[in-house]
Amino acid sequence: MRRIALCLQYEGSAFCGWQRQTAQSSVQATLELALARLDPLRPMACVAAGRTDSGVHAACQVVHFDASGPIPAPRWPKALNGPLPPTVRVRAAAEVPSSWHACYSATYRRYRYTLYNGRTPNLFLAPYSWHRYRFRLNERAMAEALEGLLGHHDFSTFRKAGSRRLHSRTTVQEVALERRGDLIVCEIQASGFLYGMVRLLMGQLVLVGEGRLSLAQFERRWRQQAREEVKEAAPPQGLCLLRVGYPEELFAPALWFDGQPHFVLQGNDPPPLPPGFGNGGQAKV
Repeated sequence: MRRIALCLQYEGSAFCGWQRQTAQSSVQATLELALARLDPLRPMACVAAGRTDSGVHAACQVVHFDASGPIPAPRWPKALNGPLPPTVRVRAAAEVPSSWHACYSATYRRYRYTLYNGRTPNLFLAPYSWHRYRFRLNERAMAEALEGLLGHHDFSTFRKAGSRRLHSRTTVQEVALERRGDLIVCEIQASGFLYGMVRLLMGQLVLVGEGRLSLAQFERRWRQQAREEVKEAAPPQGLCLLRVGYPEELFAPALWFDGQPHFVLQGNDPPPLPPGFGNGGQAKV
């Protein structure tokens, strides 16, 4: 048996999330069905670095499975992309030690959330962003609120019900938030994420940006675990699992590091991306 790691992209709109669900289309079941077509006598179970929610996208979800057939690691992307639907693509594959684990060997996960703050609807942004247009968002206040999350904390405030995790502590390693014309892009990197954490957090950050929640109120809510005060979660389509990090590099940087394109709107000439956006440097907000 050989353990194979995949860099997997998917457009999450048509899926109930990563994890297999009864009578619903999941990314896990879709990938395992493609594997079964290549080796119908030995079903292969897939393990992912993180369980994305329904409607959430992934630029580089990392998955592993154990294979016994003759297909070498570099040929797995081509072999799988044939039977997979066009909403799921394997970007790269690598053979890893049998002790390596897509979830437990990871040192970080990085998510990106895209907000569209323009007045006019944009059909091409809609599948990948949250159109929040009633007020011009104060990105400086949002960035200040976000920066306070850095470090190891209890984030119970940003945890949806239904999680089996025994505690709500995790380490936020890097944050970055920038306005690029009518687009606001937020990236958060952490050792791990709670169930629904980024979407609940973005819902609160938007309230800060609209002036409906002060910085002091935002900080009090998460530091005092006032989960009952957090009512709104951001919609899933703006969220993308950007990448997963490991102690050893598995894939070529061009294939896994920043696989979600940055949107550019006509008339909004964006400045160069600051440290923290797609380069893994120390975030500056």
